[in-house]
Amino acid sequence: MTGQKARMLAGEPYRADDPELQADALRAAELLHTYNHSAPGDPAARRALLEELLDEVGDDVEIRPPLQVDYGYGIRIGPGTFVNFGAVLLDVGRITIGADCQIGPNVQLLTATHPLEPAARRAKWESAEPITLGDNVWLGGGVIVCAGVTIGENTVVGAGAVVTTDLPPNVVAVGTPARVVKDLPTD
Repeated sequence: MTGQKARMLAGEPYRADDPELQADALRAAELLHTYNHSAPGDPAARRALLEELLDEVGDDVEIRPPLQVDYGYGIRIGPGTFVNFGAVLLDVGRITIGADCQIGPNVQLLTATHPLEPAARRAKWESAEPITLGDNVWLGGGVIVCAGVTIGENTVVGAGAVVTTDLPPNVVAVGTPARVVKDLPTD
């Protein structure tokens, strides 16, 4: 593992033009191409592709193509989770999705960040912060979750919301930026 890949995985500033990261991105793109064009009637083949692409895929996970990721190896998905069409999971930082989550169409989980300083951006430096979804989280269609956010278990995020800060468990959040509008009963 090169210095840039180690830095990226540690959440430190890195450069994505590193040859090892470029090779990893190409590998992911090739697997995604195969997955996104796979026959829906062959769930075993789709499962095998996900297991090769992602770090961890729990039992009974369904991801409807098309799917987009940076590398794949930064993504863990718990059992029973459903991810609808058009998910974008930018995994330069770790993405952890709990069990039994529901991810609506065109949801974006964006771990990447960039420096505010113009010179550092011109020099192509990047970094990342992890995203964590607790068990039984439901993200409505078009939700965007920004870098560094944790969403607590059983929380529901309304369609089109932009989540910029952590959300507690057992709430409904909506809007841009997402804000809690309702507490949910606990089991």
